[in-house]
Amino acid sequence: MDKLIIEVRANEYANRNRNRNVPWLPREIAGDAAECREAGASIIHFHGRSAAGAPDNRFETCRDTILAIRESSPILVHPTLGYVTVTASFEERFANVRRLAEQDATRPDIVPMDMGSVNVDLYDSQRAALRTPGAVYVNPTDMLIELAQGIRQGGMKPSLVAWNVSFVRQIQAFSSMSLLDDPLFISLVLTEKILIAGHPGTAQGLDAYLMFLPQDGSVQWSVTHIGGRFDTLLDKIILAGGHVQIGLGDYPYAEDGCPTNAQLVERVAARAKALGREVASPDDARRMLRLPPR
Repeated sequence: MDKLIIEVRANEYANRNRNRNVPWLPREIAGDAAECREAGASIIHFHGRSAAGAPDNRFETCRDTILAIRESSPILVHPTLGYVTVTASFEERFANVRRLAEQDATRPDIVPMDMGSVNVDLYDSQRAALRTPGAVYVNPTDMLIELAQGIRQGGMKPSLVAWNVSFVRQIQAFSSMSLLDDPLFISLVLTEKILIAGHPGTAQGLDAYLMFLPQDGSVQWSVTHIGGRFDTLLDKIILAGGHVQIGLGDYPYAEDGCPTNAQLVERVAARAKALGREVASPDDARRMLRLPPR
């Protein structure tokens, strides 16, 4: 079995009202990345944030964050394309990454590709009402084709994000069209609490994805759990050969005493070792994903 890739989802759009340790600014994210690498992480995914926590999608912010990360750690870098804070046009989505890829020092290792569009309304189960009716994360197919081509030309690897099984089928179609290179790196999204767009964070929700993944070794799959804990799924993922994407960007773990991202990584790494699975270093992850050495 391959070694376990642990990816840190450092901040997303999380605030600090339930955990003060969410990193926002470039130096904070870089310090967090270095600590997470020491704890066993091989990839860091981050969103640009302002000093007040607002989304900050400026090129300069992403550039400064990547440079700061690479000053102190060999961890693989995976920035955002902006999620719902930018429009669906290819030019706006890819503008930062295109500029970052022009220089070795700032070129991302991994770039996200959400492989379809999805309603991302927030649902209040207590009131049985939608908080944000009409919220859609738009990823049209023509834009995704351009994105796949741009990522390949830039010498980077796409993280193929699936919010449900239809996204997995889209990934398979793109692969058959020779738009994607093996091994496919697929992020399977599970969601809890107020976000109901993904599969539920249960064994059945995960199994519904796994039934449709190729079994020929051409896929490295990882699991994201937005709004929920990994406790009941961690062993299943580790023993099935999957990888883990975890961080304060997805869940604050306030009931655990407000841990840091590095402490979350430590827990995953310790559990993997207890189950007899080695944890991947950044160099291991590069080899497994067939990324060029840095």
